[in-house]
Amino acid sequence: MNAALYQANHPARFWKLDTKPAPSADQWAAAAACAASLLPSAALDRGTAIPDLLEMTLGEGQFGPEHWRLSQARRIYYRLKPLLPRKAIGGLRRMHRRALETVDHGLGWPVEDRYAWFMWSTVRHLLQVAGATEASFVYFWPKGCSCAFVLTHDIETAAGQRFVPRVAELEERLGFRSSFNFVAERYPLDRGLIRDLQSRGFEVGVHGLKHDGRLFSSRREFERRAARINDHLRALDAVGFRSPLTHRNPEWMQSLDIEYDLSFFDTDPYEPLPGGTMSLWPFQIGRFLELPYTLVQDFTLTDVLLETTPALWLQKLEFLERFNGMALLNTHPDYLRSEGRFELYADFLQQISYRDNYWSALPRDAARWWRERAEAEDVTSLRGAVEGVIRLREDGQVAVEVPAWVS
Repeated sequence: MNAALYQANHPARFWKLDTKPAPSADQWAAAAACAASLLPSAALDRGTAIPDLLEMTLGEGQFGPEHWRLSQARRIYYRLKPLLPRKAIGGLRRMHRRALETVDHGLGWPVEDRYAWFMWSTVRHLLQVAGATEASFVYFWPKGCSCAFVLTHDIETAAGQRFVPRVAELEERLGFRSSFNFVAERYPLDRGLIRDLQSRGFEVGVHGLKHDGRLFSSRREFERRAARINDHLRALDAVGFRSPLTHRNPEWMQSLDIEYDLSFFDTDPYEPLPGGTMSLWPFQIGRFLELPYTLVQDFTLTDVLLETTPALWLQKLEFLERFNGMALLNTHPDYLRSEGRFELYADFLQQISYRDNYWSALPRDAARWWRERAEAEDVTSLRGAVEGVIRLREDGQVAVEVPAWVS
């Protein structure tokens, strides 16, 4: 693991306090050390220094040095997966689910709140040591929105590509825009469709090269494919990437010429590399920004968990709003075209469309905002920013408050 990949996510940059004098590095370190007991015990194996805590949580270091390596059984499965019918894949995933339910993966699901409480507790200790009851800060999202809402799609096959216009029409009708991530060399890309999406305010990204499960088979193979992926990114005028099957390795992925990545998640025991970063917000991984998905993927929701309503998505949204997080969803036009799936997705978007306290953003815009916020000196230097207040409550906890946006 490489702790340097995560050092930009220091709690001081997360909170962006506007206090005079500013807390010292030693004060931040002491506050984080006091709050660290809220994290999983495995995340404390290297101690309570901030760089170590960030690497063990955001960097998934708590899952061990072999975390990024697929087991032999999984490698065989992904070699065979293209030959299997979708019903068989769903059945195997459900069998896998039953096995997973007997294993403790170390993180909560669908809600994992310990990293959020760690960040809240760190700033609480900082206030208490300073003898202060409140502090102002650069609020998390533009115009005081309580949550960022980001829609993304991965298009695995030509059939999924043909269904994209219907998904885009639904979102456009309800006032949303999203990103569509295409597999660069698995099926002929519909360039006319891609140009049309971009002209209508949607975003286009790259979803790997072949979607064959071999992108991370070796460092040499990854570097070879990364060079071709970078060519496709430039050809599509794309700045975002998601790895097929959420296979990932943060150090290798530094070779990608991207502004942001979508291959990580806050918590998910059902993915090929289970685990999670625990983060409800964007964060920096070396040269790119990570936008972890925080809502369960559609295939897991409908084909593994056998849910028929968006209730799990809506419940998680309530939790994310409590911590002013980012609700990022990944769905697949390949699966949405199946009976009942599209209607479930439409029901979810319809319910969200009634809410006016979310910032509906393309992933590109969410990433740029988070980066600009981290670099802003104060509220006045960031367009759309508002001043929030962190207030120490009578029970010793902290509350985040934000004034209403005045245009």
